[in-house]
Amino acid sequence: MAATAATPVTPTEPDPDRCVSEEESRGAEVEEENTQQHTGPAAAVSHSRLSKLPLARIKALMKTDPDVSLASQESVFIIAKATELFVEMIAKDSLVYAQQGKRKTLQRKDLDNAIEAIDEFAFLEGTLD
Repeated sequence: MAATAATPVTPTEPDPDRCVSEEESRGAEVEEENTQQHTGPAAAVSHSRLSKLPLARIKALMKTDPDVSLASQESVFIIAKATELFVEMIAKDSLVYAQQGKRKTLQRKDLDNAIEAIDEFAFLEGTLD
């Protein structure tokens, strides 16, 4: 006779029909916080890993402004992240116009169309001329 051991199966996705007790939900929240919370030198995550743009170059560009004398690491990171989000947004909006032309490659006319059509990009009108 072969001995079999029963292993408990834990669901990977929450079951919407299952009622969760307060203790279970609090336990899950604490577990989630513990996995996200780091202490010590390992917690000092470099901003360069979180940014796709070169932070040194962004800092140099910021310092070309005569009003900027010092730029903190946090401010450079925030400018880099805002730039990434802006480029992503204008690229996605331009892609819509490329797809209307049944193309996968963005062209200058796609950027021009996005700039003209979307009010948020009104400040860019005439900059690509």
